[in-house]
Amino acid sequence: MKSKTQLFIELWEEARTRFSNQLSNITQEDLSKKLLPAPNSIGFLIRHVGDVELLFAKNVFGAQDVKVIAKTVIAQKDTGEWTNLTELLEYVEYSFQMLGSVLEKQQDKDWEATVTTKEFGTKTKAEAFGRIVSHTVHHSGQMAIIKKYGS
Repeated sequence: MKSKTQLFIELWEEARTRFSNQLSNITQEDLSKKLLPAPNSIGFLIRHVGDVELLFAKNVFGAQDVKVIAKTVIAQKDTGEWTNLTELLEYVEYSFQMLGSVLEKQQDKDWEATVTTKEFGTKTKAEAFGRIVSHTVHHSGQMAIIKKYGS
């Protein structure tokens, strides 16, 4: 029988394929695409997913060794600087590895522990985990639509 942690990791990895499967089809030119009047480019969204994954690893799941300067969260808007595909892909690979690493360290009882953040208040780690899964999938959908219809 699988542990809660194993099941949550499987859920996260499967849901994240909506994001990660798109990355191999993103070109350098796609990074600046937007779907007007929406303000965010594909490059911004890729960086934002990485930023938020790292914030979750650090602030929700306690990975104090994670290095993150969440530029998209700080700026709260697309500044137009997310145009280097190689750097973005490396960043979201790092965020995937860091979040995955800290998730693996969770014991079953940890999922019921509560965490408090200014973004979403007090939640169990399981509830907070639902937010990171849905956040990534939400932005993955935006990326797919922008790639198809944006300019």
